[in-house]
Parts: sequence; structure tokens; C-alpha cells
Amino acid sequence: MSPIQPALYALGAEVAELTARFGRRVEPQALGVLDRAGHLPLAPPGLVSPNRSCRLLRAADGWMALNLARGEDRDLIPAWLGCDVGADPWDLVEAHAADRTCGELVAGAALLGLPAAAVGERAAEGAGPALIRMASGAPRRGALRVVDLSALWAGPMCGAILAAMGAEVLKVESVRRPDLTRLSTPAFFAALNGAKADLPLDLSAPKGQARLVRAIAAADILVTSARPRALPSLGLDPAALFAANPGLVWVAVTGHGWTDPAAQRVAFGDDAAAAGGLVDWTGDGPRFLGDALADPVTGLAAAAGALHGLEAGGGVLVDVSLAGSAARAANLCHLRRAA
Repeated sequence: MSPIQPALYALGAEVAELTARFGRRVEPQALGVLDRAGHLPLAPPGLVSPNRSCRLLRAADGWMALNLARGEDRDLIPAWLGCDVGADPWDLVEAHAADRTCGELVAGAALLGLPAAAVGERAAEGAGPALIRMASGAPRRGALRVVDLSALWAGPMCGAILAAMGAEVLKVESVRRPDLTRLSTPAFFAALNGAKADLPLDLSAPKGQARLVRAIAAADILVTSARPRALPSLGLDPAALFAANPGLVWVAVTGHGWTDPAAQRVAFGDDAAAAGGLVDWTGDGPRFLGDALADPVTGLAAAAGALHGLEAGGGVLVDVSLAGSAARAANLCHLRRAA
């Protein structure tokens, strides 16, 4: 049984109840998207995440997580620590992190775009994602239409649940920066996106951006996984989108929140899980509980938030973050935080 089963059960039950109100009842467990077992090699969790990209490190005043999920992340280590890197960047990180505070390390990582977090830095707030009123709302115009502009796991999982419910889901993918899971874990990509229609676009070109804006204008729900700072490069302006489509429900999946002071920080499932305290506290400190656990709990929370947004009449931005969802899941699982 998954160590976060209480959170998955509670969130899955909420999703099942909500989807039954808008279409077919969806039991998320049946979709095969709550974990990546069998899709990539995973080691037992510990100080190192099962996918081996993230580590829990002791800092001068506590514990932090650093995720070197991308090749460019390793290249940023010398600038982050202010020294040359050796053959193994993790040796350097472990040697220097112990002499610096979590705040210092996380702040420096944020400036460089490194995914890092202090363990337990995010407190649980509210029972679910915040709904931010952006427009007056409007009646639905027929079949439920969704534009899924997200990538990786949590956002596409939200779209998969809506597709299973019966919504028409359009997966928009950049031809220059396609969803990484398409090549890295193709079977998992298919589980997340196989029920969606595809719309590849050159989102760096005005023609592609205009096509995306038209699709959003005709949609009931938009799902994104980009930070706010990335929107101008996609030709998206929140105020303009809601003015053109006042009934839109925009599900904004981010690492640390749309309106949070940390909104521009990069995050992935493992470091965000650590930020929310979704870890096992042992006598020797925190340990990972599983693979990128912030992603599945955020995917479920995003789907529930999307449907709550529809119930509110639309015109809302659903602010759903990996770190915030992890913090709420940690509360549901009654995980003990360090003193």
C-alpha cells in the first residue's frame, strides 16, 4: 500500500463525486496514472529519490531538497555554490550545504532556476486549491471543452481525468519543446494523454500563438503548468483571456503557487513533496516516501479544482501548486514534522 494512500483515497473520492456531477464518474485509480511504477527504473526511497534525481541534504539549520532533474541543473552548481565542480556534483553539494542555511541555499537556487526547497517550508492552507475570481463567469455553451497546455505529470493527469469524464480535451504541445514524457516514458505518456486530441503548434510564432488563443476562447477549462513569467512568451495574457472568455476556468499548476512570493521558483515532484513535508521523518532526519509524490496529489487536486471552478460558474483561476498540494496531503496522512 502506498504510504500516502489516505491522501490519494480522500482526493480520489472527491474527484469521483465531482466527475459524476458533470459526466461519467471517474475512479482515478483505474486510469493507471497515480504512479510511474513499471514506466521507468525506480529505486527504494531514502535520502535519494526513487528516480535518483533529487536528494535530501543537511544544511546548517535544517534539511533541504535539491533536484538535478535536467542536464542544465548540474551546470548551475558552480554558480550556486561559488566554486568549481568536480567529477561528482553531489559530493560538492553535500560538502558545502552543511555550512549554509536553508534560506540562503534556496534563495540562491531560486535566482538561478534550480529546483530546491527547504523541507517542510510550505504549510497546508485551506482544504484545496484557491479559486481566484478573474471574470464574472458565463453559462456553459454545450459539450465540455478543455485545452490542456500542460506537460509532464500533474497537469496532464488533470486533463486525463476530465477526458475520462467525457470532456473534449485538446492537448496543445509545442513543436519546439514537446512534452518530455513523450520520449522518456511513452507508455505513461499514452496513459496520461491517449484520450486527448493533439494540436502541435509553434508557440514561438505569432500564428501558433493566435491559434492557441482562439482555442482557449472556445474552451471551458484551460490547464497549464507554466510559471507566470512564461506566459508572455506564449502570447498569453490572463486579463485578455478572461475578457474574451468570462466563463473560463484556468487551472494553473505551478511549483509554489500562482500568487505566492515564490511563484517564479522552479519545482518538480520530489523537491515539492519535500517542501510540503510529504516525507518520512526518522531519527536521522527526513526520507523520501515515494516517487515524485507531489505530482499525483496535485493532479487529483487540479481535477477537483477544475470542477469546483465550473460549479462556481467559471471566470476563475484555480491556483494549484505542487508544494501546497503536498502540504495538504501530508496533513491528510498525519505525517510528523521535525521539531
